[in-house]
Amino acid sequence: MIRVLIVDDHAIVRQGLRRIMDETKDIRVGGEATNGVEALKKIRSEKWDIVLLDISMPEKNGIDTLKLILDGNSAAKVLMLSMYPEDQHAVRLLKGGASGYLTKDAAPEQLVEAIRKVMAGKKHISPVLAELLLHECGRDSAKPPHEMLSDREYQVLRLLGSGKKVSEVARILALSVKTVSTYRVHILEKMKLKNNAELMLYVVENGLREL
Repeated sequence: MIRVLIVDDHAIVRQGLRRIMDETKDIRVGGEATNGVEALKKIRSEKWDIVLLDISMPEKNGIDTLKLILDGNSAAKVLMLSMYPEDQHAVRLLKGGASGYLTKDAAPEQLVEAIRKVMAGKKHISPVLAELLLHECGRDSAKPPHEMLSDREYQVLRLLGSGKKVSEVARILALSVKTVSTYRVHILEKMKLKNNAELMLYVVENGLREL
């Protein structure tokens, strides 16, 4: 039996996912968490086969939680679940150690197939994501500026570019205002942008706004 931990801050999403897996013979939801902090506590105290992990959550988001799960040497495999299309996060997360990426508009049978595939030690890669990865391999010498950023810088970029103030970004990412300001300076330097207005324009034009 494949034991799954659902990590998502929306109760209706958790209930829907649980219902899908309850209809299978080989997959069971062993627990739920509403954010990364809760998830990490459960992962440290219990054994899981698959962690179904949302990206956007309060307290600790999925990107940070993924790193901590992997750093903790958990045997659980992580399947990312997100409202964001593959071109915004998927390649970065797969490179970061996720075993797969699934959008929330995927059909129930796709979710079940993805869980079984990841449990078998394979990566779940949709046709769209496969094309993105192939494209990624062929354009290393011409990467867009935001792909040169670290994961944390990328998070800060998206939040600032979505109109969040430095203080709001600091609260969302549990960082100090000074640290976020430093990230902002590094982002502007790396991307050769002059100010927040140019940063926001870049984020909008490249479809990177935080929803």
